[in-house]
Amino acid sequence: MIPAKICGITRLEDALLAAELGAAAIGFIFYSRSARYIEAVAAGRISEQLPQRMARVGVFVNPDPETMIRTAEMAHLTHVQLHGDENRTLCEQSPLPVIKTVRNLVELEKYENFSAAAFLVDSKTAEQFGGTGQKSDWNFCRQVRERAPVILAGGLAATNIAPAIAAAMPDAVDLSSAVEHAPGIKDHQKLRDFFAALKSVACNKLSFRRNPFAIQDEC
Repeated sequence: MIPAKICGITRLEDALLAAELGAAAIGFIFYSRSARYIEAVAAGRISEQLPQRMARVGVFVNPDPETMIRTAEMAHLTHVQLHGDENRTLCEQSPLPVIKTVRNLVELEKYENFSAAAFLVDSKTAEQFGGTGQKSDWNFCRQVRERAPVILAGGLAATNIAPAIAAAMPDAVDLSSAVEHAPGIKDHQKLRDFFAALKSVACNKLSFRRNPFAIQDEC
């Protein structure tokens, strides 16, 4: 099964179910303007109760380096996801592997030769950096994949995950709003339906680079 991240986690029961269903990672939103925002201490309490194999990704939007580093420690993160307009210097200040969001080739060029754990392709509106539920550019995802591991986000659900993977050829997928009944509150049946659909997608393992959510100290 292609690695999947369930983002916008605010409750332990949702994170535990995601782990049980086979998620490779969960995501905590540390952007205060997000409806899925969680404080670092609360995220840390959830992280402590998850399987060690599960990646804990902190999603930031244009953070200052000190806040990013302190939050990563308090929340027991394994990865940092930079989802705003961060420059390469800030990316390089992360204490953990970086997942960098890009939405077009112009943005991608800014990070040429940057050793990211992966690039993430997502949709965006004037009001929201992510979590919009709108479909991202699957063709662009495939272009990014020619350069580095890539995660596809934006408008994914049980109903379209098979064509999305076939068209975009991502190394992993990421979703949030499609498995919620309210922002930050996951719908457990929708989670089950999504992972059932994901497991049914036939993937050629040789076509995928690696798991972008691999944890550094794994054996």
